[in-house]
Amino acid sequence: MLDSPSPKALRTLIVDDEPLALERMELICRDLAMIEVAGTAQDGAAALQAIGELAPDLVLLDMTMPELDGLAVARALTRQDDAPAVIFVTAHDNFAVEAFDLEAVDYVLKPVTPERLERAVARAIARRGERAGAGGDWLSEFWVPYRSELLRISVEDVDRIDAERDYVRLHVGQREAASRSYLLLQTVSGLEARLDPERFIRLHRSTILRRDRIRGLRHDGLGVWSAELDDGVLVRIGRTYLSKAKAMAGR
Repeated sequence: MLDSPSPKALRTLIVDDEPLALERMELICRDLAMIEVAGTAQDGAAALQAIGELAPDLVLLDMTMPELDGLAVARALTRQDDAPAVIFVTAHDNFAVEAFDLEAVDYVLKPVTPERLERAVARAIARRGERAGAGGDWLSEFWVPYRSELLRISVEDVDRIDAERDYVRLHVGQREAASRSYLLLQTVSGLEARLDPERFIRLHRSTILRRDRIRGLRHDGLGVWSAELDDGVLVRIGRTYLSKAKAMAGR
């Protein structure tokens, strides 16, 4: 008789088109108490079918596969309700930005070590807990390219978001002397829909602010209003967002 999996174990689908790589991942996963292998698949189409049948919590997904590759599978999952978390497992390091744009939990390079996979799965468990605690699917973190690496930035640390053409700029640590900012390939409208409206508010077509950083609203005359931040910076409020700003202030 097989032992019952841990209550916290993630039911996991392993997807890889190389039989030896698939077998090796199964062996690694057997030694991780936080994983219960629910099944395997060797191409993208079979992966989507297995996801529909098995409803796994997590998919360990190879990136490069014939016909339907890993990015295509992950993109299809973004259109599904209650989609599993995705950890990309690949020999290629040049798809990381696209992977994190699709909200991948992690990006693990082959050859995979048990320690590296364990850290990635721990992130998947932590993200599941955050979503359950929030009662919704609001973003909890960003992965942004910076120099030669990818940085994980908690939503809690973001003070302001500004649109810059096809990108947004995340402003972090504005209350500190060493404030920082990072570019992310994303539209401000798309990002607005994924941020908790109880914590963030869009007050201009190109600006989203943390609500708790807004000290007050200031009337500049001729129907022009600005939001004053707690560091004294004034942010112009767009006319189409003025009613939202006044509603925030109970007006």
